[in-house]
Amino acid sequence: MVVTHPFHPLVGQGLPVLFSARMKGGLVFVCEIDGGKRRISLPQSWTDRGPQPMPGRFAVDGLTAARQLIDAIGSRLRDTDRG
Repeated sequence: MVVTHPFHPLVGQGLPVLFSARMKGGLVFVCEIDGGKRRISLPQSWTDRGPQPMPGRFAVDGLTAARQLIDAIGSRLRDTDRG
């Protein structure tokens, strides 16, 4: 299984799955890291076994650009209210 969550420190790495479990939030995979010395749990949505991203979702760059646009519009609206 490959970690796909963009902010996870193991993004892009393949991990051996020991087992999966159903939790409140959905399916979770328990994997080995550090040569079997440690285990981590990853939600299915953070892996290549999760659903494909929706095409309309923003990436970080898109969210940053959207925030800058909103800030610029808000600034102009405040300026016109004063004048």
